[in-house]
Amino acid sequence: MNNLEEKILDSKVVFKGNLLTVYCDKVELPNGKEAGREFIRHPGAVAVVPITQEGNIVLVRQYRYPVGKAILEVPAGKLDKGEHPEDCARRELEEETGYVAHTIKRLSSIYTTPGFTDEVIHLYIAEHLTLAKQRPDEDEFLDVEVYTKDQIRLMINDGTINDAKSMLALLLAGI
Repeated sequence: MNNLEEKILDSKVVFKGNLLTVYCDKVELPNGKEAGREFIRHPGAVAVVPITQEGNIVLVRQYRYPVGKAILEVPAGKLDKGEHPEDCARRELEEETGYVAHTIKRLSSIYTTPGFTDEVIHLYIAEHLTLAKQRPDEDEFLDVEVYTKDQIRLMINDGTINDAKSMLALLLAGI
């Protein structure tokens, strides 16, 4: 097997925000040549597929500024520093939907777009839900919507649901 690793020669932070840190690095390639790498460090996130006692799926509709429209997705959110992914999944589920999960199971962890970010999203399925109180962040506005599995499959096929993390989480949950 070839050595595919790149050696960091120089690393500069070009932007540090509340959520992301952008780097511009210089690396040595396996063939000895130099190249530039721009990438984003992300603290990681979770996404949760909530399934009601009736077998329906709870989704959220939320405006996503980078794509300029509201999209339908599974509840999701950023990990707080030092937070365990399962704890984050439980917290985000309740904050965004008002549901509390009595059973939560890890499905997988995925790199979202490894060509330019190290973001990992941990995917979960939440069952045996109890409705409590929705507590979104003060800058978070979303609608909670409940769909049957058949409706979810149709919306994936017709492009209504086109968020990658949601599609994969729903697939891994057997929807």
